[in-house]
Amino acid sequence: MAILEDLRLQFEKLPYPVADCTGKTIVVVGSNTGMGKEAARHFARLNASKVIIAVRSIARGEEAKADIESTTKRTGVLEVWELDLARYASVQAFAARLATLPRVDAVVANASIAKHKFELFEGNESQITVNVISTFLLILLVLPTLRKVAATCEITPVITVVSSDIHSWTQFPEWKAPNTLGKLNDEKTSNMPDRYPVSKLLQIFASREIAAKIADEKPKVVLNIISPGLTKTSLSRDATGSTKIAMAVMKSLLGRTSEEGGRTLVHAATAGPESHGIYFTNCDLNKGPLSDFVKSAEGDKAQKKLWEEILAKLEIIQPGISSNL
Repeated sequence: MAILEDLRLQFEKLPYPVADCTGKTIVVVGSNTGMGKEAARHFARLNASKVIIAVRSIARGEEAKADIESTTKRTGVLEVWELDLARYASVQAFAARLATLPRVDAVVANASIAKHKFELFEGNESQITVNVISTFLLILLVLPTLRKVAATCEITPVITVVSSDIHSWTQFPEWKAPNTLGKLNDEKTSNMPDRYPVSKLLQIFASREIAAKIADEKPKVVLNIISPGLTKTSLSRDATGSTKIAMAVMKSLLGRTSEEGGRTLVHAATAGPESHGIYFTNCDLNKGPLSDFVKSAEGDKAQKKLWEEILAKLEIIQPGISSNL
């Protein structure tokens, strides 16, 4: 049933972004291509004062910047900053640099990878490092900055985590292992076709835990989770064989354009306090088909267990980071 609902939602039309971003500083992670780039283009068009293109490759980021400037006719707005989620030191350096800005209105955690070959980044399977550990390292590191901005600028900053309805496609048996993250790092038992859905599920678990812990803070920082749906991006570029063919066919028949996917990111980043802690899709806070597992008692146990493991790993990377919650 979840797959049928995903298909139905895929064909809904998405509203064109019209939010006024005058005076705002927006960070879009993974914005040199695909829907991240299109979201950055929308933010620039919507009169944002500063749009930070946070990317691994400065050269590709500059190419994206030039393209966006050529279409929006706005210069002096976009900045390209290095952020490599495969390296924890890069995440830490980026967060420290962001803390020097007088204002940050939104951070869109968009960058993810989908790998079909087992590989380790920073001692963890690559998708777990990039999609989960580094993403939430960044979020916890920028929280103090956003709290300060919320107080001094009297605004409500937003963190948007870009996840996916594909989280419902995994059974995630590894969660019952004594050390789940360790289990996911075992190449011999790794189910790589399942790893990307698992990483999206872990994003939802971690986001829900953080959102619950900061829900009653004043001034408020909003954290929401968006599913952009199937979009024609380069995410599946590393796929091989039948998987590559299947993804190409699905995107051709069902996929949204990158621009349409970018609309969902813009909507989430400008949604406001009413979106806090919500997982939603199609620019509609009332539509968010969380999997039955996430909503179950067993899913709640898995969420708390995995958050403890993720937070313990983050503490090793950045001692004392737990105090940011």
